[in-house]
Amino acid sequence: MPTAKGTDSAQSYIIQGRTVTMPCLVRDASSASIVYLVPADVAQRYVGDAYEVVEMTPGQTQLIVGFVDYKDNDLGDYNEVMIVFMVRPKAGGDDGTFIWKLPVNQSFTCEAGCRIWGFPKSIEEIDVEYTPARVSCRLVMGGQLVFTLSVPRGSADAGDSPDMEMTTYTYLDGPTCLQFATGGTGTTVTPGGEGVVLTLGTHPIANDLRALGLPTQPMLSTWMEHMRGSFGAPRKL
Repeated sequence: MPTAKGTDSAQSYIIQGRTVTMPCLVRDASSASIVYLVPADVAQRYVGDAYEVVEMTPGQTQLIVGFVDYKDNDLGDYNEVMIVFMVRPKAGGDDGTFIWKLPVNQSFTCEAGCRIWGFPKSIEEIDVEYTPARVSCRLVMGGQLVFTLSVPRGSADAGDSPDMEMTTYTYLDGPTCLQFATGGTGTTVTPGGEGVVLTLGTHPIANDLRALGLPTQPMLSTWMEHMRGSFGAPRKL
């Protein structure tokens, strides 16, 4: 179990003999995010009793599928896949993200993410490959392919993305939230997600994504060549 020390921004945790201090900083990473519109009633099955999905249009909510190649981060150098819904607490509160699945390929970040924030991390096979024009991610869990996701790679000198603050909701011995901020450089936003290729495999999570209507045309896709960010301490709702 982690040992917590201090309060607020000075709070720290001991994980596998190492100290993680809040806020947890991401100094450099590359990331892809693909935004889909999916049936709200199906999405509601995956967010738990404490939250309700936010409808962007009647009967539809946002699903974000993406991956991150962390290169310089307080939790290490690792790959991560994210499957995310937009929610709000049923008891009242701001709209934010709820991470349904967050597989990673390193032990330290897995334990830190689960124990500090309640992130649904697990250790899986995640391969990220780069070409000058594209970046591809392959996720395998329990020996079964979940998906491959390939996105256009924008230019490193593309536009900047200013830091934005958001709320993420989790379950850590009950409903929990944390604040995070993210921004970066080399950001390419593609309305309609032109060039995105998602191929689903045979793993049960792939079938869950099929139940949500994937693969389908995205609303948009974002590639960020150099992402930065920070994650604050968890707070009970």
